[in-house]
Amino acid sequence: MDEEALNISIRKFLKMVGVNSQREIEHAVAAAIASGKATGVASYPAQVTLKIAGLGLEVAFDGEIRLQK
Repeated sequence: MDEEALNISIRKFLKMVGVNSQREIEHAVAAAIASGKATGVASYPAQVTLKIAGLGLEVAFDGEIRLQK
């Protein structure tokens, strides 16, 4: 196993997931506010599941998306 190749591929994957996830969340929040489903002061529970079938990995990460501090 090449540790450097592994680390680079993990970082690329996580960067892609992070950038695309942020974009999707921002669009969803904007649409919810525009439609009146959200007020801009709410917070929403969020969950992401990481699954790598070939490695037998499936783990959930829980968090919160807050629209204000």
